[in-house]
Formats: sequence, structure tokens, C-alpha cells
Amino acid sequence: MGLFGRRRRDDDVEEHFEDVEDYADYEDDGYEVVGGDLFDGAGPWDEEDAPEDGLNRLDLGSVRVPVPDGAQLQVEMDQSGSVKAVHVITPVGQLTVTAYAAPKSGGLWHEVSTELAEELRGQGATVRTTTGEWGLELLAALGEAHLRFVGVDGPRWMLRGVVAGPPDRLENSTAALYELVRGTIVVRGALPMPVRTPLPIELPPAIAQHIQLGQES
Repeated sequence: MGLFGRRRRDDDVEEHFEDVEDYADYEDDGYEVVGGDLFDGAGPWDEEDAPEDGLNRLDLGSVRVPVPDGAQLQVEMDQSGSVKAVHVITPVGQLTVTAYAAPKSGGLWHEVSTELAEELRGQGATVRTTTGEWGLELLAALGEAHLRFVGVDGPRWMLRGVVAGPPDRLENSTAALYELVRGTIVVRGALPMPVRTPLPIELPPAIAQHIQLGQES
């Protein structure tokens, strides 16, 4: 089985997270990551240019993400109870994509990546830059955690993707990150927002209800 499966649309660093809820389990047996050209063209896509590719994506409001078959979702909440991030947990690592408001001129990822590298080094990580599918990437190692960051400048948005995984699965974790980013659709919206502001994440009703029931039990 590949990392992502085509389905028809339905009509209808080692980190510690606080206030985290899990949703859906994956089965490790038979899991296999593949690279290649699953997605036509080179995403991520702006909402206006989103392809009609028949891929089932998880709608999180500001991003629509193609979740790998059999993956686990982990919702990270902030202290106010708002959704801070949704992580995709797979046997090859934890994958996360986050969209931010960006200037029309672009170039935000280069600026942000420089600051991110300095922050990681301040935490004791070994950081180096490399060139990947979308240009500049960061590779970081902190203890047993190995991370890869990619960034894509879009029309008034920037998408950052990161994978944190074990060192013995670096090739597969990179392939998983690339495929996730390639298939992501960004919904910027028309409202003006300060540059660097994370675009809001909205959980599908089924996941929001699952979390609410877990908090009440």
C-alpha cells in the first residue's frame, strides 16, 4: 500500500504537547511509503488553483490535507482551548503543515527559516540547510529526533511543513513530507491579516465532537 490512496470525494524533534487529543488509529502492518508523482503538477495549491484529482482531503479550514491511509491524527490545543495544530502521525514520523499570512511580494520563508535555524541552534540542535523540491530546506538533529522543514511561498500565504522522525527512516520520512505538502490546498481567505499570523484551523465536526466527548468523560 502506498502512502496516499486515491479515493472518490464524499459529497457530504521530539516534542511534548499539552492538551493533546488523539483521533483515529493506524495499523503499522504493511505500511509502506512511496515517493513519485502521485499528484499532477507541483503543489501545494492555492484554493483557486486546486486540482480536481479525486483525492480525499481532511478539511481543516485554512488547509485541506491528504491524510495517509491508516494514519493517526493528533490535535494540539493551546491554553485557550483553540486548535494550535493538527499532526499526522505515521510509522515514519510526525508530519505537520501550517499556513501563515504572507506579503504579496513573497519571500517570507527565507526570512522565517533563518530565525528558525537560530532558534533550533539555541536549543542545542545541529542545523544545516539544503536544497529540495521547493528550494531552501532545514535539517535539524536534536537528541534522538531528526527534523526536516520545508517552506513554500504562495499568493499571500506561506506553507511550512515539518517531519520529525527516527534517523533510520529519514528517506521515507522525507518522501512522506513531500507528498503531504504536494497534495495540500491552502485556503487563504480574503480578510487582511498581519504577516506571519497563522491561518485559523477549524476541525471537522466529527473530530471536534470526539474531542469534546473526551474532555467531558
